[in-house]
Amino acid sequence: MTRLDLGELRAATSGQPYPLLFVTVSGAHLYGFPSRDSDVDLRGAHLLPIEEVVGLRTGRDTIDTTFERDGAEIDMVTHDAFKFFRLLLSRNGYVLEQLLSPIVVSSSPAHEELRALGPDTVTRHHAHHYRGFAQSQHRLYAKSGELKPLLYTFRAYLTGLHLMRSGELDTHLPTLAGLVPEAPAYLTELIAAKTAGEHRAAAGLAPPGVTDDLALLEAALEEARAATRLPQRPAAEDAVHDLLVRLRLGG
Repeated sequence: MTRLDLGELRAATSGQPYPLLFVTVSGAHLYGFPSRDSDVDLRGAHLLPIEEVVGLRTGRDTIDTTFERDGAEIDMVTHDAFKFFRLLLSRNGYVLEQLLSPIVVSSSPAHEELRALGPDTVTRHHAHHYRGFAQSQHRLYAKSGELKPLLYTFRAYLTGLHLMRSGELDTHLPTLAGLVPEAPAYLTELIAAKTAGEHRAAAGLAPPGVTDDLALLEAALEEARAATRLPQRPAAEDAVHDLLVRLRLGG
């Protein structure tokens, strides 16, 4: 699926067992290279009722649901607010991207408040997240030879680089290709080729020097981490804690 109907997705998320703080779109649609046969990745947070937090029988802190809509598979994962907030404060780029995703399926006042705090949860240690994710995707590319993990590798390195240098999160690979000077010019062609199929082979598309280009990006990310002005700890830690307390108490 390359075109998203947010109204349809919003309807598809109804009927969840707990109130949703937010649901956003992640994955290839967020990164700017969905294919016609791409799944839709929905991510978000829910709020367990207080009786399922303080008692012996606790509620589900993660809910993973898969369903089909108009021929496309939709994978929806939400975490309880406590788990999501803890991840957000622990240099986890995945949840940061989910929180700040511009493709919003459903929102709430708590979501808007948390989004405003999002930039103050970023630290210099997020570089480790993006380097680790890029390395894992590079290994997957080496094993499968597919274009998708190669683009995921580039996306992770470029997001991390831009974040360390500017303090701003950008996950959209076509945009990052113009923002980060080290991005190779052939990325535009690879992105266009990816739209033809989710599991398209990179052979004949990726240039012979692609591994060298990825090594240069990894080195640049480490240099950017060392030089960044981002803090060691998230500045919004107390504010995120206060928000969770108010949510739990119904405030």
